[in-house]
Amino acid sequence: MSSSTHDVHAPQARVFESVDAPADRDTLAGLVADLRHVDLAAPPVVLPDFHHKHNMETPSSVAIATRETIRPTLTSSSLNCGMALLALDLERPREHEIGHFYRQVKERFPFPRANRRELTADDVVRCAIEGGDFAADRFGVDPAELERVEERGRVDIARYGDADRIRRQLPRMVVELSRLRFGSIGPSNHFIELQEVEEVFAPDAAAKLGVSQGQVTVQYHGGGGVLTGELGHLFGRRRDFPRPLRMQMAIQKPLHHLASASSLDQLRQRLDLYFTKGCPPVPQRSSEGERLLLANAFAMNYGFAFRLATYSWLRAFSERAFGPSGMRLVVDSPHNSIYEEEVDGRPAIVHRHNAARAYTSDLLAEHPTFSETGQAILLPGTHRTSSYLCVAAPGAHHTLHSACHGAGTVVSDFVARGISGPDPRGRATLRYRYSDEAPARDPHHDDRGIDEVVRILAEHDVLRPVARLRPFAVLN
Repeated sequence: MSSSTHDVHAPQARVFESVDAPADRDTLAGLVADLRHVDLAAPPVVLPDFHHKHNMETPSSVAIATRETIRPTLTSSSLNCGMALLALDLERPREHEIGHFYRQVKERFPFPRANRRELTADDVVRCAIEGGDFAADRFGVDPAELERVEERGRVDIARYGDADRIRRQLPRMVVELSRLRFGSIGPSNHFIELQEVEEVFAPDAAAKLGVSQGQVTVQYHGGGGVLTGELGHLFGRRRDFPRPLRMQMAIQKPLHHLASASSLDQLRQRLDLYFTKGCPPVPQRSSEGERLLLANAFAMNYGFAFRLATYSWLRAFSERAFGPSGMRLVVDSPHNSIYEEEVDGRPAIVHRHNAARAYTSDLLAEHPTFSETGQAILLPGTHRTSSYLCVAAPGAHHTLHSACHGAGTVVSDFVARGISGPDPRGRATLRYRYSDEAPARDPHHDDRGIDEVVRILAEHDVLRPVARLRPFAVLN
């Protein structure tokens, strides 16, 4: 079972796949066709777990770099959806303690979500500007832990002007809506999973990251909060456009884009960019490019603070359910992002859709931990398989310093095709839901699907596996 990279003409794509886990050729052909006239800075990268969701413009598990334009549809409209891993110093808890932990989560973050105001309007603005620093101040997150958050939880926006100008770029209605539901998880593919470190592959890196064999960990997948989706839809017409949001944007978009236009030419430009079908590319070196990058920074910062607020609550819940646990953050990183980065030594815009950033140690020379290990990467399977904690390896430049954010599609495909079967040791995950039903015991599959994804990326020196994490309970 050898993995390969596969070249596709006009434009070429770098595809990371294997005989058992090939990229779908129809989806690949569609991606190539969509990128035919794009100002690519490098071949687009297709990672394992490549698939296309019907309500997304671009397939999942891709990284695409452009040279002169920002193209929001090359990632999700809800920026900074991401995952975090927390380490605890305790033995595997008993079932009634696990139930207590998840009851607290459901009471604090119910589903359907309660529309209660969590923040003031000034708080929202601070979140958008300060990111993780706001979470450290408001929610008691240790500032030292921000080193484990990508970009230290804050994209710098000072270059866009003084504080007053920056504040004016946040629409009032968006600010008011973003006061709601701050810090949550919810069902679907979002989850809070209790795990045990089953196997350590790189002891030195594991020790530096703060994980050890037999340790309990918490992994969670959460969005970036209300503001990220609001801004994502404000700057283009997207496929994932539910009716309540359409009604709101019918008012909000003209107020934000058209009423503030300073000339007829600017009015026409904004009509073309934000009110026509789809989401046309925005020139980076333009006033509209600057507005879009500022909105992108707002969304990223709010998302970092949002997920750190969730972390602070999970820490409190674990103390009440399990006793003193010493919970600490191992890593937090987004997998829907737009960043200004360098590609082949020149500035570029890197769009990642359901792909995590994987910076090598040389790119993080000032980082207290990742300068030695490379950036930490979470690569989950499903709640019925293992997940992996990895670090970026020297070959990550081949993937635009990116790794897929999970292996769920490959796992499901392996099971459907009979490549994977039941876990030979008969293990199971205690699965809690947001209903009041008793938890179910979901039997595990073997790890062939998740192992194949990790093997493909490790074989190309994109990442190095550090530890295998075995789930024993989940809420989703």
